[in-house]
Amino acid sequence: MTAIEQYRKNLQETLDRAFDTQADKLEQAARMILDTLKAGKLVYTFGTGHGHLLALEIFYRAGGMAAVCPVLDEKLMLHISAAGSTREERKEEWVEKLLRRYPMGEGDTLLIFSNSGRNAVPVGLAEEAKKRGTRVIALTSLRHSSSVTSRSPRGLRLFETADLVLDNCGIPGDAIVAFPDGRRVGPTSTAVGAALLQAVVCRVKELSMEEGVDARFFVSSNVDGGDAVNDLLVEEYGDRVPGLR
Repeated sequence: MTAIEQYRKNLQETLDRAFDTQADKLEQAARMILDTLKAGKLVYTFGTGHGHLLALEIFYRAGGMAAVCPVLDEKLMLHISAAGSTREERKEEWVEKLLRRYPMGEGDTLLIFSNSGRNAVPVGLAEEAKKRGTRVIALTSLRHSSSVTSRSPRGLRLFETADLVLDNCGIPGDAIVAFPDGRRVGPTSTAVGAALLQAVVCRVKELSMEEGVDARFFVSSNVDGGDAVNDLLVEEYGDRVPGLR
């Protein structure tokens, strides 16, 4: 079996495990988000490092919800300084800065992505968001997070702070293909996380139709008529979602 085949096999097993074990929680997540849309509130998304890829996964996306606001700062992402972002995500003072720009509150939902769930910024943001009445959904690896200590000043990990926890069923260290030199390659957190997120979005759409909720969704800008649909949504949400326009 080549490494390509091994990764495919291991990834499929991880995907199956995640969908099988998290089915009830995926349903809960969809219903929490639908409640947010019913109330005319926003779904905030946040992750540091590679977690910000998931924060963008359901933002301004073909088939994606319009009421999504990613919580972004370049210093917590990878394209300015990858190593620097690792240092920054351990500094809790970021929480106040982020909340000044993204004033989440009562009725909103915050999705936080952190595979390890140990760093100060995602943990602190979850804590402060809950104090403001925002419901927090965490997507993390329970096996990884349970195997490490917290870097939060209060000693908490993300799964210990969120209202709802989705387990991506990844292993400690994330990478799932082992090599004879002792190294592991092939992380699963982004692939599995994206699949779980999009499944939730699909269920939100389904529930919105069943319950007659006027939930707005983007279409592809690269199909005929797509720009006309999306332009209206950008106009509707542009003042509330930084970076949408």
